Amino acid sequence: MDGSDRYAIDDVAFIGRTVEEYGRMFDLDLAAWQGKSVLDCPGGACAFVAEANARGIDAVGVDMLYDTPPEELRARCEADIDTAIAGFDGVEDQFVWEFYDDVADVRAHWTAASERFVADYADRFDTDRYVAARLPDLPFAADSFSLVLSAHLLFLYMDELDDEFHERSLLELARVASEEVRVYPLVRFDGKRFPRLDDLRATLADEGYETEIRSVPFEFQRGADELLRIDV
Repeated sequence: MDGSDRYAIDDVAFIGRTVEEYGRMFDLDLAAWQGKSVLDCPGGACAFVAEANARGIDAVGVDMLYDTPPEELRARCEADIDTAIAGFDGVEDQFVWEFYDDVADVRAHWTAASERFVADYADRFDTDRYVAARLPDLPFAADSFSLVLSAHLLFLYMDELDDEFHERSLLELARVASEEVRVYPLVRFDGKRFPRLDDLRATLADEGYETEIRSVPFEFQRGADELLRIDV
């Protein structure tokens, strides 16, 4: 499969997922984390932080764009959704159409997520709920969050993010977690597993972290049905 017949995005997209999508991607029971702290990094335009806080979880989002004024970020969300949706043209067979009915349903989910995010982001702008920062350096003390979630950045953007970035980022996510880290997905845009995953797990083991590959009840991109769990 060459670059002309596979799904790809030229830059890291600022799009979001609903809390239902997060629940499946991360095999996550929100009720189990009520009263605890959870970090979403990078949060993008996801609805998770807003919905988790509404359900009694102390959730914080981190993204390099979280110092952007709300209306500018709304426009960025809309533009990136358009770009991401256009990328499905001609490559629909690379995806599993079970959770989503069709491309229009994908747009509906992503739009709903971004609208929920923007509303909460505007209400909480310049507060500690949405923090402008980026991996691999996070402005939090060690063990700040019970659970750390990271979706659609590590492993996926292999061409844009080098091996050192992946190693430092995983160690940083583990540093700020007090219980566990979950990273999804484990594949690149071409559907192949990140080739240095075993090496990264060995590095984490050397630092005292146990890891496991866990199947999840979600697969949209073919092959993206597993997460990396880091036990801290």
